[in-house]
Amino acid sequence: MIINNDRALKVAEFLLQIKAVKLQPQSPFTWASGWKSPIYCDNRITLSFPKIRTFIRQGYSQSILECYGKPDVIAGVATGGIAQGALVAEELGLPFIYVRSSAKGHGMENMIEGYYEKGQKVVVIEDLISTGGSSLKAVEDLRAAGLEVKGLVAAFTYGFKEAEENFKKHNCPFVVLSNYDFLIETAIKNNYIVESDLASLTDWKENPSKWNSI
Repeated sequence: MIINNDRALKVAEFLLQIKAVKLQPQSPFTWASGWKSPIYCDNRITLSFPKIRTFIRQGYSQSILECYGKPDVIAGVATGGIAQGALVAEELGLPFIYVRSSAKGHGMENMIEGYYEKGQKVVVIEDLISTGGSSLKAVEDLRAAGLEVKGLVAAFTYGFKEAEENFKKHNCPFVVLSNYDFLIETAIKNNYIVESDLASLTDWKENPSKWNSI
């Protein structure tokens, strides 16, 4: 869910400006899943640009307060959500924890790093949602530890139907700062792509596992 259209357009513009998002419908990328994709997104690049980093941090923070109220703790999802989550926790004056992708293999063998107490309300920070699998695994790990997950905020989503269905199945609300539709709108307006690319880019979003522009 997008809660601020102006912010969504601005985030999309920033992502394109700094090449955190690259659009190549004629020369697609291959994801780890094996999917062919006309888009590659690395939101960690935003951390290297103070103005953009600040805008996104404030966007996360405002979205949390508007949608979930102030939680007891902020949780980042490894790895992309860790830095963003720490920045948001600082902005809101809240404790910060993060969820590993897998349990630590030694010592306390933690899945969740940082101090928390059972029953605390937590909002999860993610940098990117594709199918939602890794995000929702973190949500379930937090719930298993006794935390009450109020919801999740991400910087960007591709807007796949599969992701929306997965979040509903796990009963986890989520909001995003920007999404694929706003990105494509911005990319056309600012000549990052041409009109003739639009059909291929739209087809990919509708059926990403089967898409191939070649």
